[in-house]
Amino acid sequence: MKFIVSSSVLLKNLQHINGVVATNPIVPILENFLFRIDVGEDSSSGTLTVTASDLQTTMTTQIPVDASESGAIAIPAKLLLDTLRSLPEQPVTVNIDTETFGTEILTDNGRYKLSGENPIDFPKLPTVTKSMSVEMTSDVLLSAINNTVFATSTDDLRPAMTGVLLQLTDANATFVATDGHRLIRYRRTDLGASGSNSFIIPRKALQLLKSSLPENEPVTAEFSQSNASFTFGPTQLICRLIDERFPDYENAIPTNNPNVMTIGRTDLLNSLKRIMIYANRTTHQIRLSLKPNALTISAEDLDYSNEANEKLLCDYDGEAMEIGFNAKLMAEVLSNLSAKMITLEMSAPNRAGLLIPADKEENEDILMLVMPVMLNTYA
Repeated sequence: MKFIVSSSVLLKNLQHINGVVATNPIVPILENFLFRIDVGEDSSSGTLTVTASDLQTTMTTQIPVDASESGAIAIPAKLLLDTLRSLPEQPVTVNIDTETFGTEILTDNGRYKLSGENPIDFPKLPTVTKSMSVEMTSDVLLSAINNTVFATSTDDLRPAMTGVLLQLTDANATFVATDGHRLIRYRRTDLGASGSNSFIIPRKALQLLKSSLPENEPVTAEFSQSNASFTFGPTQLICRLIDERFPDYENAIPTNNPNVMTIGRTDLLNSLKRIMIYANRTTHQIRLSLKPNALTISAEDLDYSNEANEKLLCDYDGEAMEIGFNAKLMAEVLSNLSAKMITLEMSAPNRAGLLIPADKEENEDILMLVMPVMLNTYA
């Protein structure tokens, strides 16, 4: 069995799905790409389907190739990618011995031999018996991922919080992520589905989508009770959904927030980055002192006698108050917003603050909640 394909086309498609391949997989066969060639009747052209899997997440991509015979083989992912990266753009011929699974890559002036494995050992592609499907553009999905995935938890003891909750209704789609210290709710009114349902999509699957989604392409998302499928162009990602109960996030969002500050996002972010250099390296605690039209940001590290403060102009309507935040978490939240002006809504120093873009995009509703930290009393 053999096929001919462009080295750069093959490399580009393999790089899209390579993120699935684990460095130390549970099953050794998962260190490989599964190559399957399907040739139509009376044709010298075929379709190469490449699959990568880690049992939880599977990605496939399809590439047109010159081939005269159908077949399959598992090829070591790292070795193949390293070879293709070092080759200049050219047609490459791949010869496969279907009995020994020996694989030979032929170029204009080189020959590379590597040992493949039996494709029968590779896990079968999971099927998604769709109970719900949504059509969207890749830009909308990317925006939802960018605004939420950074706030997922890395604590495997709380599996529900290691993914992003997707709630679908007739009217909108809501994406929610939380790690217990901050909570992001991203809602699209231009997305919806017939009926209502909710799913928790794992962080790894979303990060793979983030790195492989093309710009402004249609995406079809299909969901069953246990799996989700995202199809765009020649690529498909199938992931196992997290079967856990997501925290009741609506009750965590304070509704009565009379103290409202409006300020330039980049002004606040840049000031936070400077002040947090002087904060305690464990807690990253900073203090916001709010008075009418004035904000003072300060931090101190008593262990090293370091302290800093800055005054910023802002529009503040509310009582004079002091509230503490983890500067690292707050800076990350601000970095993932794109609005020029943001509002910080607060009720009390021991209640969560809400960061909301003052200038909203059409069909988009973003709410970012940051939990406060207890302030140390200055000496």
